[in-house]
Amino acid sequence: MNIFGFRCVQCQNKLQISSHGLCSRCNHTIRRFPYCGKCGAKLSQNAMICGQCLRHEPSWDRLVMVGRYNEPLSTLIHRFKFQRAFWLDRTLARLLLLAVLNAKREHGLALPDVILPVPLHHFRHWRRGYNQSDLIAYWLSKWLKIPCNNNLLKRTKHTPTQRGLTAKARRQNLKNAFAIKREITYRRVALIDDVITTGSTLNEIAKLLRKHGVQEIQVWGVAKT
Repeated sequence: MNIFGFRCVQCQNKLQISSHGLCSRCNHTIRRFPYCGKCGAKLSQNAMICGQCLRHEPSWDRLVMVGRYNEPLSTLIHRFKFQRAFWLDRTLARLLLLAVLNAKREHGLALPDVILPVPLHHFRHWRRGYNQSDLIAYWLSKWLKIPCNNNLLKRTKHTPTQRGLTAKARRQNLKNAFAIKREITYRRVALIDDVITTGSTLNEIAKLLRKHGVQEIQVWGVAKT
């Protein structure tokens, strides 16, 4: 376990800057590419909308991601999420921070009023011991000096895992799965998640936030499948 970050969390080589978590060699293996700033589709150059958005428009307004769910991101996220490697939170959050700063330059991203981690049902939270999105959101909040509110959204329905389900089954699985716990005063929010797959979870939350008057909804994810 590399708690103190003196070695790369992926290859275990010594780090020039211990707080980075990943060495430059492993960092360069992450597949980064120009993408649509709304849905995340791979493009030849950065743009704010694409043909995929026109056919299947997501319920959110902006999307920020680090890269595809391939090595080394896939292994790091799996360890973080399923192998209790909670200490990888800072490394993954730093990668997402760099993606957010890049989106400010390339996509004209305006930073949100608040950061909202995607909630876990209390039973799953208890079994895992932590909410991985909450841990990532903590660091982003600290570095960007944006408040993080992990008490606004609540997962009210203990749904089966989304892995292996079709997009239609995912949407049905998540119907009425979330609730707003208090009045919303934010105009622009960012939802934090580790992996964006079909976007069903984020779409469901975005629709709920929209009903409560949120004007702009951003999605920030470490990886997209």
